[in-house]
Amino acid sequence: MVATLPEILLTPDTKPQVTADCMTLIQQEVSAKSGVSGTAVKLAYKTVNAFASGYVQSMVETLLPDMIAKLEPYWADFGTSGAGDFGDYLVKRGDEVSDALLSVTDERAAASDRPTIIKAYRSVRGSAAKHVAAALSAVGALVQKYAG
Repeated sequence: MVATLPEILLTPDTKPQVTADCMTLIQQEVSAKSGVSGTAVKLAYKTVNAFASGYVQSMVETLLPDMIAKLEPYWADFGTSGAGDFGDYLVKRGDEVSDALLSVTDERAAASDRPTIIKAYRSVRGSAAKHVAAALSAVGALVQKYAG
């Protein structure tokens, strides 16, 4: 039986490396943003880091299992599809994959009791799907680095 993404990416030896790569990916994606929505993303990221140092790292560690679980069906289908690049596979399903991943952060935001974090999330949520979709190629490459 083929190993699942959680079995591959969440092992004690691999999870810290995946988390570090996710943090790098987030920082690169935020830095690359431009325009009005990009400015909002940068401001929200800066606000969260200023008011809750270490919060983004903590959230990556917390949300990673749920995010990987959301990617698992796509990874399984990718494995049977014969496609060669998981990032391209995800990009072709951009809206669907973005919605799946954002469902994790939406649930977390709804359960938060931190007003600053909630406000920052709400300020970027409207444009979040396009930002997530723009990062899917890199997300796919990150997953494939460990699982492929």
